[in-house]
Amino acid sequence: QTADESVLPGGTAYITDVGMTGPVNSVIGVESGIIFERFLSQIPVRFEVAHGPALLCAVIVDIDEATGGARSIERVQLSHS
Repeated sequence: QTADESVLPGGTAYITDVGMTGPVNSVIGVESGIIFERFLSQIPVRFEVAHGPALLCAVIVDIDEATGGARSIERVQLSHS
């Protein structure tokens, strides 16, 4: 999750990368060994969801109902063991 959130002129809420939601010790939410095997062998392998502590990354955007533009944007990051 990047720390560059801002509201641009005209009311567009912007952040470069909101971040991942899923198991922390994983590669895109998949057991890392499976990803390495697939990368090295170039043979398709069934993905299995990784287990363990999870992370949720998100943003909260306050919207001006009259204009439809963003008033503010706030990063959120919650972890669960």
